[in-house]
Amino acid sequence: MESFTTVLQLFDSTIRLSAPLLLACLAGLYSERAGIFDIGLEGKMLAGAFAAGAVATWFGSAYLALLAAVLVSVALGLVHGFASITHRGNQIVSGVAINFIAAGTTVILGQAWFSQGGRTPSLPNAARFNPINLPGAEAMRGVPVIGPFYYELISGHSVLVYLAFLLVPFTWWVLYRTRFGLRLRAVGENPAAVDTAGISVPWLRYRAVICCGVLCGIAGAYLATAQGAGFVKDMTAGKGYIALAALIFAKWRPVQAMFACLLFGFLDAVGIRMQGHPLPLIGEVPVQFMQALPYILTVVLLAGFIGKAIPPKAGGVAYVKER
Repeated sequence: MESFTTVLQLFDSTIRLSAPLLLACLAGLYSERAGIFDIGLEGKMLAGAFAAGAVATWFGSAYLALLAAVLVSVALGLVHGFASITHRGNQIVSGVAINFIAAGTTVILGQAWFSQGGRTPSLPNAARFNPINLPGAEAMRGVPVIGPFYYELISGHSVLVYLAFLLVPFTWWVLYRTRFGLRLRAVGENPAAVDTAGISVPWLRYRAVICCGVLCGIAGAYLATAQGAGFVKDMTAGKGYIALAALIFAKWRPVQAMFACLLFGFLDAVGIRMQGHPLPLIGEVPVQFMQALPYILTVVLLAGFIGKAIPPKAGGVAYVKER
């Protein structure tokens, strides 16, 4: 029974740790399906996390913090759109610039506003997204197998975790069952054909970039007000890049993206769980190796699957309207 509880706790941590990856991965899905390669997921998440931490500190409201994170992330997304859509600039350079801007600005503003080395003050529970106990969770806790599964794994997450996983079927429905999704996929494959049909290619891509910014903002707010209790310097720790790797591994499909993010979250959870615990025949594994597991998997997956995953044909290519 003890091992069963340990496995449930491991899977519970997996869900919590994969939520920001999933939000960022879905954000990149909207953007890249429209033909806009967005390596700036990391920067938008980081800026959103800082905005959420700062606003939650000042106003004590998690929902105001979420709104601020979304607005800041969307603003950076629009900057990326202005550079790569309106002015047809290099999308990689624009995304990297956003990452650098976010990494530097958050520390400078954090030190100037809070004087705590670039971080925000620790948030009280009233200013955070706290875990939610679903109906019947306490009553079913004592039921064998099903009770602990429902209490530990299904219940007890913040509202943003549930939102992240609900967005998976919603994104699938948007992409494959709506007119907007059809046009979004078409503009990522053949923007000239979309333009010929009288549909504005730049406006479609701007909408995709806005969707990307909204989801990155939610991911940043989750890091600062749900998973953590405030903003910490570089708290995204490469999650934006891992989300990009998961997106490529999933071949730009929402359901597969969820499973890819769960895989990365599981490795992260295992790394945290196994720190300081000796392994059979191996002994105690260095903490640094366990912390590096998700990043090692990122390299392995990209090396093994990037040639097999076919991105949208117009991805990363600026569209020039024929006159």
